[in-house]
Amino acid sequence: MDTDALIAQLQAVAARVDALAARTQHLADENRSLRQQQEQMAGERSQLLARNEQARSRVEAMIARLKSLEQHT
Repeated sequence: MDTDALIAQLQAVAARVDALAARTQHLADENRSLRQQQEQMAGERSQLLARNEQARSRVEAMIARLKSLEQHT
């Protein structure tokens, strides 16, 4: 194999390694972003569950008061 062909192959391999490194970095960045989104959504879900529980408790308290008022009339 002559020197020019060897250099061309090495350049092709180097270009492929560079492309793979760039792709790996992109995937790592995307993965980090998705994990942050997942954490944010988990926090939002937790808040929504708490608000739902509060609303359920208020509704149950209202129902109990209405039943109490019915029994006193």
